[in-house]
This record gives sequence, C-alpha cells and structure tokens, in this order.
Amino acid sequence: MKRKVVSAVIVVVCFLLQCTLFNTLALGSVKPNLLIILTSAFGFTRGHKDGMVIGFFSGLFIDIQFGELLGSYALIYTVIGFINGFFKQIYYDDDVKLPLFLIAGSELVYGIIIYIFLFMLRGNFQFIHYLGQIIIPELLYTLIVSLGLYPFLLFVNHKFEAKEKRSASKFV
Repeated sequence: MKRKVVSAVIVVVCFLLQCTLFNTLALGSVKPNLLIILTSAFGFTRGHKDGMVIGFFSGLFIDIQFGELLGSYALIYTVIGFINGFFKQIYYDDDVKLPLFLIAGSELVYGIIIYIFLFMLRGNFQFIHYLGQIIIPELLYTLIVSLGLYPFLLFVNHKFEAKEKRSASKFV
C-alpha cells in the first residue's frame, strides 16, 4: 500500500514539475517530458502492470490539463508503459544504457504519435521541420533530465524491494 501512495505522489510531483518549473526552464519552447521518464522507468523496472498504471495516470493528468480529447494521452502513455514492461526480463540495475535507450525510444514514439494526431491529420505535413525543431530537442532534453531523475526512481524502487523482501521473509 505504501508503494502505491509513494508512486502516486511521484506522479503528481513529476506532473507539477513538468507544468510549472520546467515550463520556465524551457529551451526554445522545448521542455523535458518527466512523465515519459516516469512511465518508461516504471515499465522496465516493475513490469507491464505498473508501467500501464503509471502511464494511464500520467496521461490522464496531461489530458485534464492540456488535452482536447479526454483519454488520448492516457492511451498513449499506457501503451508506452506496457511496451516498456517487455524489457523487465532483460533489465539490470547497473546498466544505464538500456534505460536511456528505452526512455529515448519512448520519447521518440511519443513525439511521432503527437505529430501524427495533432499536426499531420490537420494538414500540416512538415514532419522534417517538426522532427528537427521539436522531437529531437525534446528527446535530448528529456535524456539529460533522465540522468538525474532515473537514479532517484531507481533508489526508491530499491528501497521498496528491500522492504518487500524483509516482510516476505517473515512469512517463510
């Protein structure tokens, strides 16, 4: 139960940071996507279910704040959390390359999906411009921020896993 409460607090704090602090730290109207980092990290560290739940609530917050259609971002983030859950089997704590690769891949897929639904379907076919001006800079900014946020998420995950192992050993 405590893990769920802490996870909910982390989602809310990341959402608030993304909407407030990182709005002021935007570089050329590009800001990092903390909720992609969070969804990806929960997916490959905890599995499909946790990735999907964190992704759903992260996307729901984005839908409520910015979305035109309730549930669209929630669906995108849920799918990203689910896909990252496939990598739980090959994920190791000491390897930072896989998490960075998965976060970058998630951010790239997110940017392309947003382009398709928000721009291309409305008649804006300047994908190369959008890729160079929005997707790639946001991906790089997200990766830089993930170098700080991911170790914190890993630390919190280790604390809860250690506590769960101690409490599970009491029943054996």
